[in-house]
Amino acid sequence: MPARLRRGLGALAALAARLPSQCAVCHAWDAGRLCRDCCTRFIPLVPRCPGCALPLAAPGAPCADCLRMPLPFERCVAALDYAWPWSGVIGQLKFRDGLDLTAALSALLLQALQRAAPPPVELLLPLPLGPQRLRERGYNQAWELARRVALALDLQADARLLLRLIDTPRQSGLAQAERQLNVRGAFGLAPGRASALRGRRVALIDDVMTTGATAAEAARTLLDAGAAAVQLWVLARTPRPSDT
Repeated sequence: MPARLRRGLGALAALAARLPSQCAVCHAWDAGRLCRDCCTRFIPLVPRCPGCALPLAAPGAPCADCLRMPLPFERCVAALDYAWPWSGVIGQLKFRDGLDLTAALSALLLQALQRAAPPPVELLLPLPLGPQRLRERGYNQAWELARRVALALDLQADARLLLRLIDTPRQSGLAQAERQLNVRGAFGLAPGRASALRGRRVALIDDVMTTGATAAEAARTLLDAGAAAVQLWVLARTPRPSDT
């Protein structure tokens, strides 16, 4: 991106940050869309498994599940747990046209990346929506996050390289094995674009990771097509039922 355009976008973001706004959590005015007090109170800085981003009692080795059956991610990073109040905030982003939240939520993901210090990547790819769901929603929330993170990190982001070929049924309510079957073969590369991926280190971006079945299928598609490594960076990680 030309330096002039980057400076212009930075100035626009700085101007927007000075406009009066209401915290989406506590509804305090003039405190930003996510105020500092709410972020401090509701985002505990806990160690997370490097393979699946679930909270750990202590930093170090991956969790037992990842040691037994690792997901195909070089590293998995999550900013927070998918629990109150963040489940409601992310619901606003996904289902109620809450695009005004993307800058603040992207900042939370950037802070998590700064803390986790994952290996460097070259390319950011949003987890794609299927054509029907994209038409219904009008935007892909993963792309809204990815393009802002890419801008901040001076990385390339591409919303058209990884495609969702099948509008699979929603994953909620399915067991782990059913989720894996549900998304098998759901992803592919845009025709003629394999050279844009081959040998490159990639980070997939999504808003919420539940079991990781969907992102894992996307990662396998990228690895099979020649990616050197795939990470998963998500805004929120669904806790284990026993942890809620």
